[in-house]
Amino acid sequence: QVQLLESGGGLVQPGGSLRLSCAASGSIFSINGMDWYRQAPGKERELVARISRGGTTNYADSVKGRFTISRDNAKSTVWLHMNSLKPEDTAVYYCHAVIRSHWYSPHDYDYWGQGTQVTVSS
Repeated sequence: QVQLLESGGGLVQPGGSLRLSCAASGSIFSINGMDWYRQAPGKERELVARISRGGTTNYADSVKGRFTISRDNAKSTVWLHMNSLKPEDTAVYYCHAVIRSHWYSPHDYDYWGQGTQVTVSS
């Protein structure tokens, strides 16, 4: 079984910073893409940032230049560094990873964290 455990959310003032962490644990042979999504009240879940196993990154236009995604393959961990936070960044942030549990597994599977609340407000 694989679990993604997120941490680092909270309340921050506009212009502030937060760092989210997501650690994968359990039966893991390899982790491919790792992503951060977010879902604000009344809105659909949206991709915020993505990082490949090799370190290639992609960002939503709304966070480019403010957020940075990074990962440590040895620690099975991905981070999201969020700077210059705005009220519109308020949402539940979810970690997502594509994981192969065993070398003999025919498929990779999608796993999600439980979500962590980020609130940007004065």
